Amino acid sequence: MSKRYRTALLWLRRDLRLDDHAAFYHALKHSQAVLPVFVFDRAILDALPRDDRRVDFIWQSVTALKAELNALGGDLLVRHGVPQDDIPKLAAELGADAVFCNRDYEPAARARDAEVEKRLAEQGIAFHHSKDQVIFETDEVLTGAGKPFGVFTPYKNAWLKALTPFHLQAYPVRRYLDALMPRQPQAMPSLEDMGFQPSDLSSLPVKAGAEGAEALFADFARRIAHYKTARDFPGIKGVSYLSVHLRFGTISIRRLAAFAWHDGGEGAMSWLNELIWRDFYQQVLWHRPDVVEHAFKPEYDALPFPNHQQWFDAWREGRTGYPLVDAAMRQLNRSGYMHNRLRMVAASFLVKDLLIDWRWGERYFAEKLLDFDLAANNGGWQWAASTGCDAQPYFRIFNPVSQSEKFDADGRFIRRYVPELARLPDKLIHAPWLARPEQLMDAGVRLGRDYPHPIVDHAVQREQALALFKR
Repeated sequence: MSKRYRTALLWLRRDLRLDDHAAFYHALKHSQAVLPVFVFDRAILDALPRDDRRVDFIWQSVTALKAELNALGGDLLVRHGVPQDDIPKLAAELGADAVFCNRDYEPAARARDAEVEKRLAEQGIAFHHSKDQVIFETDEVLTGAGKPFGVFTPYKNAWLKALTPFHLQAYPVRRYLDALMPRQPQAMPSLEDMGFQPSDLSSLPVKAGAEGAEALFADFARRIAHYKTARDFPGIKGVSYLSVHLRFGTISIRRLAAFAWHDGGEGAMSWLNELIWRDFYQQVLWHRPDVVEHAFKPEYDALPFPNHQQWFDAWREGRTGYPLVDAAMRQLNRSGYMHNRLRMVAASFLVKDLLIDWRWGERYFAEKLLDFDLAANNGGWQWAASTGCDAQPYFRIFNPVSQSEKFDADGRFIRRYVPELARLPDKLIHAPWLARPEQLMDAGVRLGRDYPHPIVDHAVQREQALALFKR
């Protein structure tokens, strides 16, 4: 087979793996020699804390992928800089005819890629990008009228109707590895070289790289039959924990969707439903990039939230006096992870109990979540705030105590993250202010000292939220 290009760069971004990799496959298949490249982007990194777990996760994943390529006789060239400058410069220095990458749908990434493509074109270098991080992208699933979907269930039905084995087929990257450029390994920047320091990632149950993704997937595959019934309970091991690996592409979305689709069981199809939500929010972001700063529903863009700073501080620090909300926020702060059910509960509480603009909470999650993904985070927050597409109606307001009693009935999750309440009986741990003085004394709890009184009254705040939205 004749090769179209003599030398090509493979520009890695949120796709830090070797197997089932669309851009890697196309680069190898159409080029005589392919050199993978990764750039730690200063435009993203410079604003982050110096011990950011995500930078650590990426660094470890890049290190693992580099070692894998080294073992195959190639290398992964790693830079710390500005991709708009570094990619065209590297392509010119190496005499590359083309640059391959996988598409990114976020507005800033689209602007970055357009600038890189422009600069490459000025040098006569081709730029190819492929679909890789979703099953269906941009305009591939539309309504009968050719419009983007704004409601999930019809989108899901159209998504499933359009799905064929082709869409789930893996790219056989290893079949073409003879085109991997032979190269002596070059040193890559350390975290310290880039102004960072190792985080506490190693102390958490999170292993970076494809190897970490494989271990989690293998574990979840044994539990997937119970996913539908277990997924809502944060105190048990019911979910896949693969979100961070999907975010950074250390495992292929096609592989996960294919596994669920071919399994076909109740648990597997429930999980596939969540993967479809992921595609749904990506297409929303593509068609409506304005949602990054604005409500999907324009009529809710300027709701007059009071935005009490002290209440926001209490929410983010896990001291609202509502145990499930506080446990959720402490889990986030301690681990960079929050169970999906709790993301909904915490978001609803911030917006509809504390009457704080959803954008405040969205930004805080963006700072803390190890698996932060702009489309999913924005979509989730706008869903909870009733400002987004297919959002819950504004009059649906989660009762934090009822949610606690339903999804953490035995208080297992609360006790893990709010240990000061551990000795309270199960029935009282969800609302300790309802306990009698002697019950609190027996549990060693003094409200206002060991654990805060509720900062708001849910019933009162619910009425205020309804009035705010009605206006």
